[in-house]
Amino acid sequence: MSLPLRLENVVFAAGGRRIIEGVSLALEAGPSTIVLGANGAGKSVLMRLMHGLLSPTTGRVSWNSPGRQAMVFQRPVMLRRSALANVAYALKVSGSLQSEKIAMEALEEVGLAHAARRPARVLSGGEQQRLALARAWALHPEVLFLDEPTANLDPGATREIETIIKAFDAAGTKIVMSTHSLGQARRLGDEVVFLHQGRIAERAPIDRFFPQPASPEAAAFVKGELPWA
Repeated sequence: MSLPLRLENVVFAAGGRRIIEGVSLALEAGPSTIVLGANGAGKSVLMRLMHGLLSPTTGRVSWNSPGRQAMVFQRPVMLRRSALANVAYALKVSGSLQSEKIAMEALEEVGLAHAARRPARVLSGGEQQRLALARAWALHPEVLFLDEPTANLDPGATREIETIIKAFDAAGTKIVMSTHSLGQARRLGDEVVFLHQGRIAERAPIDRFFPQPASPEAAAFVKGELPWA
Protein backbone atom coordinates (compact mmCIF):
# COMPACT_ATOMS: atom_id res chain seq x y z
CA MET A 1 0.00 0.00 0.00
CA SER A 2 1.68 3.23 -1.18
CA LEU A 3 -0.73 5.53 0.66
CA PRO A 4 -0.74 7.67 2.68
CA LEU A 5 0.80 10.37 0.54
CA ARG A 6 2.29 13.12 2.70
CA LEU A 7 3.23 16.69 1.87
CA GLU A 8 5.22 18.45 4.56
CA ASN A 9 5.46 22.24 4.39
CA VAL A 10 5.77 22.14 0.60
CA VAL A 11 6.71 25.32 -1.24
CA PHE A 12 7.01 25.64 -5.00
CA ALA A 13 8.39 28.79 -6.59
CA ALA A 14 8.86 29.68 -10.25
CA GLY A 15 9.71 32.93 -11.99
CA GLY A 16 10.38 34.60 -8.68
CA ARG A 17 6.88 33.84 -7.40
CA ARG A 18 5.69 31.31 -4.83
CA ILE A 19 2.87 29.32 -6.42
CA ILE A 20 2.47 26.81 -3.57
CA GLU A 21 3.03 28.24 -0.12
CA GLY A 22 3.70 25.93 2.82
CA VAL A 23 1.24 23.13 2.07
CA SER A 24 1.05 20.21 4.52
CA LEU A 25 -1.36 17.42 3.67
CA ALA A 26 -1.83 13.67 4.12
CA LEU A 27 -4.01 11.70 1.70
CA GLU A 28 -5.30 8.31 2.80
CA ALA A 29 -6.81 5.47 0.80
CA GLY A 30 -10.56 5.50 0.32
CA PRO A 31 -12.41 8.82 0.02
CA SER A 32 -12.30 10.75 -3.25
CA THR A 33 -10.40 13.99 -2.66
CA ILE A 34 -11.34 17.08 -4.65
CA VAL A 35 -8.77 19.88 -4.85
CA LEU A 36 -11.09 22.85 -5.34
CA GLY A 37 -10.25 26.45 -6.03
CA ALA A 38 -10.42 29.33 -8.45
CA ASN A 39 -8.30 29.48 -11.60
CA GLY A 40 -4.79 30.51 -10.57
CA ALA A 41 -5.08 29.06 -7.06
CA GLY A 42 -2.23 26.62 -7.75
CA LYS A 43 -4.29 23.45 -8.25
CA SER A 44 -2.40 22.12 -11.30
CA VAL A 45 0.99 22.73 -9.69
CA LEU A 46 -0.12 20.99 -6.50
CA MET A 47 -1.35 18.00 -8.52
CA ARG A 48 1.99 17.75 -10.32
CA LEU A 49 3.87 17.96 -7.04
CA MET A 50 1.79 15.12 -5.59
CA HIS A 51 2.28 12.97 -8.70
CA GLY A 52 6.02 13.63 -8.71
CA LEU A 53 6.23 15.54 -11.99
CA LEU A 54 7.53 18.57 -10.10
CA SER A 55 9.88 18.70 -7.14
CA PRO A 56 9.18 21.13 -4.32
CA THR A 57 11.43 24.15 -3.91
CA THR A 58 11.41 23.37 -0.20
CA GLY A 59 9.53 20.82 1.86
CA ARG A 60 8.94 17.13 1.25
CA VAL A 61 6.55 14.89 -0.69
CA SER A 62 6.61 11.22 0.34
CA TRP A 63 4.68 7.99 -0.14
CA ASN A 64 4.37 5.16 2.35
CA SER A 65 5.94 2.85 -0.24
CA PRO A 66 6.32 2.67 -4.03
CA GLY A 67 3.00 2.06 -5.75
CA ARG A 68 1.19 2.34 -9.05
CA GLN A 69 -0.26 5.73 -9.85
CA ALA A 70 -1.48 7.51 -12.97
CA MET A 71 -2.35 11.06 -13.98
CA VAL A 72 -4.76 12.45 -16.56
CA PHE A 73 -4.37 16.05 -17.66
CA GLN A 74 -6.73 18.73 -18.93
CA ARG A 75 -5.21 18.33 -22.40
CA PRO A 76 -4.02 14.73 -22.81
CA VAL A 77 -1.00 13.97 -24.98
CA MET A 78 -1.87 11.58 -27.82
CA LEU A 79 0.85 9.55 -29.51
CA ARG A 80 0.92 9.32 -33.31
CA ARG A 81 -0.54 5.84 -33.34
CA SER A 82 -3.88 4.08 -32.95
CA ALA A 83 -6.02 4.29 -29.83
CA LEU A 84 -5.17 0.67 -29.04
CA ALA A 85 -1.45 1.30 -29.51
CA ASN A 86 -1.64 4.30 -27.17
CA VAL A 87 -2.93 2.03 -24.39
CA ALA A 88 -0.40 -0.68 -25.21
CA TYR A 89 2.42 1.88 -25.03
CA ALA A 90 1.29 3.00 -21.58
CA LEU A 91 1.49 -0.62 -20.43
CA LYS A 92 4.98 -0.95 -21.92
CA VAL A 93 6.33 2.20 -20.28
CA SER A 94 4.94 1.18 -16.88
CA GLY A 95 6.61 -2.21 -17.10
CA SER A 96 3.25 -3.96 -16.95
CA LEU A 97 2.37 -7.12 -18.83
CA GLN A 98 1.93 -6.06 -22.45
CA SER A 99 -1.16 -7.53 -23.97
CA GLU A 100 -3.46 -6.37 -26.76
CA LYS A 101 -6.25 -8.10 -24.82
CA ILE A 102 -5.61 -5.94 -21.73
CA ALA A 103 -5.43 -2.82 -23.88
CA MET A 104 -8.70 -3.69 -25.64
CA GLU A 105 -10.42 -4.39 -22.33
CA ALA A 106 -9.39 -0.92 -21.15
CA LEU A 107 -10.88 0.63 -24.31
CA GLU A 108 -14.08 -1.32 -23.74
CA GLU A 109 -14.30 0.04 -20.19
CA VAL A 110 -14.37 3.62 -21.51
CA GLY A 111 -16.60 2.90 -24.51
CA LEU A 112 -13.89 3.21 -27.17
CA ALA A 113 -13.59 -0.35 -28.45
CA HIS A 114 -15.09 0.77 -31.79
CA ALA A 115 -12.23 3.27 -32.22
CA ALA A 116 -9.39 0.88 -31.35
CA ARG A 117 -7.73 1.05 -34.80
CA ARG A 118 -8.38 4.74 -35.42
CA PRO A 119 -5.52 7.24 -35.07
CA ALA A 120 -5.73 8.74 -31.59
CA ARG A 121 -5.17 12.26 -32.84
CA VAL A 122 -8.33 12.28 -35.00
CA LEU A 123 -10.58 11.47 -32.05
CA SER A 124 -12.79 14.19 -30.57
CA GLY A 125 -11.74 15.98 -27.39
CA GLY A 126 -14.06 13.85 -25.29
CA GLU A 127 -12.83 10.65 -26.94
CA GLN A 128 -9.21 11.63 -26.39
CA GLN A 129 -9.91 12.19 -22.70
CA ARG A 130 -11.61 8.79 -22.51
CA LEU A 131 -8.54 7.30 -24.19
CA ALA A 132 -6.33 8.93 -21.57
CA LEU A 133 -8.51 7.29 -18.92
CA ALA A 134 -8.24 3.95 -20.74
CA ARG A 135 -4.44 4.21 -20.54
CA ALA A 136 -4.82 4.74 -16.79
CA TRP A 137 -7.41 1.96 -16.42
CA ALA A 138 -5.06 -0.58 -18.03
CA LEU A 139 -2.54 0.10 -15.24
CA HIS A 140 -5.04 -0.54 -12.41
CA PRO A 141 -3.57 2.36 -10.42
CA GLU A 142 -3.84 2.60 -6.68
CA VAL A 143 -4.09 6.38 -7.05
CA LEU A 144 -5.45 8.35 -10.03
CA PHE A 145 -4.67 12.07 -10.26
CA LEU A 146 -7.05 14.04 -12.49
CA ASP A 147 -6.17 17.64 -13.30
CA GLU A 148 -9.37 19.41 -14.44
CA PRO A 149 -10.12 16.52 -16.85
CA THR A 150 -13.38 17.99 -18.19
CA ALA A 151 -12.45 21.69 -18.36
CA ASN A 152 -12.48 21.74 -22.18
CA LEU A 153 -15.45 19.41 -22.75
CA ASP A 154 -19.15 19.93 -23.46
CA PRO A 155 -21.77 18.70 -20.95
CA GLY A 156 -22.34 15.38 -22.73
CA ALA A 157 -18.65 14.50 -22.82
CA THR A 158 -18.30 15.68 -19.23
CA ARG A 159 -20.99 13.23 -18.10
CA GLU A 160 -19.19 10.38 -19.88
CA ILE A 161 -15.89 11.24 -18.19
CA GLU A 162 -17.53 11.53 -14.77
CA THR A 163 -19.12 8.10 -15.22
CA ILE A 164 -15.68 6.61 -15.89
CA ILE A 165 -14.19 8.38 -12.87
CA LYS A 166 -16.93 6.87 -10.70
CA ALA A 167 -16.02 3.44 -12.11
CA PHE A 168 -12.39 3.94 -11.01
CA ASP A 169 -13.64 4.90 -7.55
CA ALA A 170 -15.92 1.85 -7.38
CA ALA A 171 -12.99 -0.38 -8.39
CA GLY A 172 -10.99 0.82 -5.38
CA THR A 173 -8.75 3.45 -6.97
CA LYS A 174 -8.11 6.52 -4.83
CA ILE A 175 -9.30 9.57 -6.80
CA VAL A 176 -7.50 12.90 -6.36
CA MET A 177 -9.04 15.44 -8.72
CA SER A 178 -8.67 19.18 -9.22
CA THR A 179 -11.58 21.27 -10.43
CA HIS A 180 -13.02 24.78 -10.17
CA SER A 181 -16.55 23.39 -10.71
CA LEU A 182 -18.73 23.33 -7.59
CA GLY A 183 -21.19 20.93 -9.22
CA GLN A 184 -18.46 18.50 -10.18
CA ALA A 185 -17.00 18.59 -6.68
CA ARG A 186 -20.44 17.72 -5.27
CA ARG A 187 -20.97 14.88 -7.75
CA LEU A 188 -17.58 13.19 -7.48
CA GLY A 189 -16.02 14.09 -4.15
CA ASP A 190 -16.10 12.72 -0.62
CA GLU A 191 -13.93 15.52 0.74
CA VAL A 192 -12.71 18.93 -0.41
CA VAL A 193 -9.26 20.43 -0.08
CA PHE A 194 -9.89 24.11 -0.83
CA LEU A 195 -6.87 25.91 -2.25
CA HIS A 196 -6.60 29.71 -2.17
CA GLN A 197 -3.54 31.58 -3.44
CA GLY A 198 -1.33 28.52 -3.07
CA ARG A 199 -2.42 27.71 0.48
CA ILE A 200 -4.91 25.20 1.87
CA ALA A 201 -7.64 27.40 3.29
CA GLU A 202 -9.85 24.51 4.33
CA ARG A 203 -10.27 20.75 4.26
CA ALA A 204 -13.67 19.24 4.99
CA PRO A 205 -16.10 16.45 4.03
CA ILE A 206 -18.35 17.37 1.08
CA ASP A 207 -21.51 17.27 3.19
CA ARG A 208 -20.04 19.85 5.57
CA PHE A 209 -18.05 22.00 3.15
CA PHE A 210 -20.91 23.19 0.97
CA PRO A 211 -23.55 24.05 3.59
CA GLN A 212 -21.04 25.41 6.11
CA PRO A 213 -17.65 26.41 4.68
CA ALA A 214 -15.44 27.32 7.62
CA SER A 215 -13.04 29.73 5.90
CA PRO A 216 -14.06 33.13 4.49
CA GLU A 217 -12.27 32.32 1.22
CA ALA A 218 -14.23 29.10 0.74
CA ALA A 219 -17.49 30.78 1.73
CA ALA A 220 -16.95 33.46 -0.90
CA PHE A 221 -16.09 30.85 -3.54
CA VAL A 222 -19.17 28.75 -2.80
CA LYS A 223 -21.34 31.89 -3.08
CA GLY A 224 -19.80 32.58 -6.50
CA GLU A 225 -17.98 35.72 -5.42
CA LEU A 226 -14.77 36.67 -7.20
CA PRO A 227 -11.76 35.53 -5.17
CA TRP A 228 -10.14 38.96 -5.32
CA ALA A 229 -13.30 40.90 -4.45
